[in-house]
Amino acid sequence: MYLRESNIEIKIDVSNGDILTQISTELDNKLTPDSTPVRFVVNASFGDIYQCEVAYLEDSLDYDGLSMQSILQFRKRTRENAERFNAVLIVPTGVGAEIGGHAGDATPVATLMSSICDLLITHPNVLNGSDLIELPENTLYVEGSALSRLMMGTIGLQPVRSNRVLVVVDGHEDQFFVDAAVNAVNAARSSFGLICPMVVRLDPPLRMQSRYSTSGRVSGVIDGIEALMKHLTELQNQYDAVAISSVISVPLSYHIDYFESEGNMLNPWGGVEAMLTHTISALYDIPSAHAPMLENQEISNMETGIVDPRMAAEAISLTFMQSVLRGLQRSPKIIIDPQGQALKGSLTVEDVSCLVIPDSCLGLPTLAALEQNIPVIAVKENKTVMKNDLNKLPWNPGQLYYADNYWEAAGIMACLKTGIDPISLRRPLKQVSVSTSADLKGSVSNGRTVSPVADD
Repeated sequence: MYLRESNIEIKIDVSNGDILTQISTELDNKLTPDSTPVRFVVNASFGDIYQCEVAYLEDSLDYDGLSMQSILQFRKRTRENAERFNAVLIVPTGVGAEIGGHAGDATPVATLMSSICDLLITHPNVLNGSDLIELPENTLYVEGSALSRLMMGTIGLQPVRSNRVLVVVDGHEDQFFVDAAVNAVNAARSSFGLICPMVVRLDPPLRMQSRYSTSGRVSGVIDGIEALMKHLTELQNQYDAVAISSVISVPLSYHIDYFESEGNMLNPWGGVEAMLTHTISALYDIPSAHAPMLENQEISNMETGIVDPRMAAEAISLTFMQSVLRGLQRSPKIIIDPQGQALKGSLTVEDVSCLVIPDSCLGLPTLAALEQNIPVIAVKENKTVMKNDLNKLPWNPGQLYYADNYWEAAGIMACLKTGIDPISLRRPLKQVSVSTSADLKGSVSNGRTVSPVADD
């Protein structure tokens, strides 16, 4: 059984609506019956042609008892809960984001956003800073596939006091790295009270390889996950979340090139990590996160010099595990039972007030927000390798907002929270449109919105 990623071109008629159903039909036609999609992104869109990359689990039918909710399953919300203002913050992994594309460098954004809303829901790529993590009290650390399913309306989240975190480490040929991982776990137990039932040494180890796709995104290939699944299945009643530390194979030159690139080289590790955690969280409905294990001591002893600030957290770490362990300690429980989702204290898509993303990023959370009529704030300054014009999608009026930067996005969030039109804060303020009943007859809105940010 292995994880792969493929390029798939899909033709979508946005005027026809129900974009998610169109994508689901296309994936059914283009993937083999024993291929289970675990991650979906639109790299670029030109007219009605969408160039997509799909990560999928191959030969999944060979694994006894394997069951995974379709990533395209969708439940439209019937209302918005306006009692609290809860925001979802996403910076996709492996797309070269200027902010959030390295090690925890989107954490200040998360801290700012959390100060505006009642609850901030975000994912490891935003907060993980190797051995550093800042986790505001009102912030939920949610693995990417669970966050997508929350937006799709198929799961709920239940805050917890703490999780029992199972730690799985590669059976590294150099005992030095296994010992370092165990020391990292014990440090978490002694410093912030992590509950860890056990550390499992995985032998044979996972085989994870990082690759750059033709679009420029980072993805990869993963083989030999059966041993990991075997342990997770056997120990299923003994843990609530799983942290995985394993080697990601990259050319030796990448370690040097990455730190010397001054932030211009895409982080080569995050994309394949996301493929693994999406699969594990979707299969077992548990929080999961991954920390890369270094290949050898030559790399761990490498002199990096002074690096780009966004990479500094990686340059000072050996195991990269503390952010993973701290995040998983209180990562919310995934609720798949509709009755459980309805219980007081559970968070569902009805409780999501807005989504904040880098401009041009198009994946399931954004498409779900479109269908759920959730306001979306697209941040222009956070550039990525993705090439999509979000304004081409059939948004409802007042649903899509553009912000030049995150502090402007924070201002738009504050407007949404207080119920005022962000455009009312800008000048010039245009006259309201006046139409007669004759003008309205037969007219159809294209549903697109205009940025509240005035053009220079």
